[in-house]
Amino acid sequence: MTMTALDDVSTDEDGPGVRGAVGGSRALALLLVITGAMGLLAAWVITIDKNKILEAKAGGGHFTPGCSLNPIVSCGNIMESEQAEAFGFPNPMMGLVAYGIVICVGMGLLAGARYRGWFWLGLNAGMLFGVGFCTWLQYQSLYSISSLCLWCCLAWVATIVMFCYVTVHNIKHRIIPAPGWLRRGLAEFHWVPPVLWIGIIGMLILTHWWWFWTGGQPS
Repeated sequence: MTMTALDDVSTDEDGPGVRGAVGGSRALALLLVITGAMGLLAAWVITIDKNKILEAKAGGGHFTPGCSLNPIVSCGNIMESEQAEAFGFPNPMMGLVAYGIVICVGMGLLAGARYRGWFWLGLNAGMLFGVGFCTWLQYQSLYSISSLCLWCCLAWVATIVMFCYVTVHNIKHRIIPAPGWLRRGLAEFHWVPPVLWIGIIGMLILTHWWWFWTGGQPS
């Protein structure tokens, strides 16, 4: 599968994309809508469960989210951690806004919208912040909180995929300057960065709690 199938748009690929408006293929548009919906769903569920935890605490009780399955896969531990409010408010509140924007951009592309180079760069920058924040949360989850949240994992995957493909789109259309060999390589193997990235995270999760997955004891 080549990048043409993912990002076939009627634009001059021999000239810099920033000269005019650049659209996106139906595949890229659907990818943004689907990954945005995945992230939005995760942020919505986490927000609801976070509110239930706070309500239970206010009433002197305790609420356990449905995704708290065991000592490791424990959404409650993540939601009640300091890292869950990195900027002074619950993290998923940012997701409700950010993933909603991604869905709107994808829907616009489906309707035939074309965006200026500065818009694509802004979208890429926002996703770079998002994927950087997710990477920090992944580290905190594994090595500080020592728990996993399944809904967080869904948001991580969605953010990584959308960031990789928007970056590839911008490199292909020369909105982000890159050497020809890189553009050609990404056109042919655009699936490698997200698969490798997510695979590394999966391996870190597997090895960090290997004792648990194999039914042993922590070393």
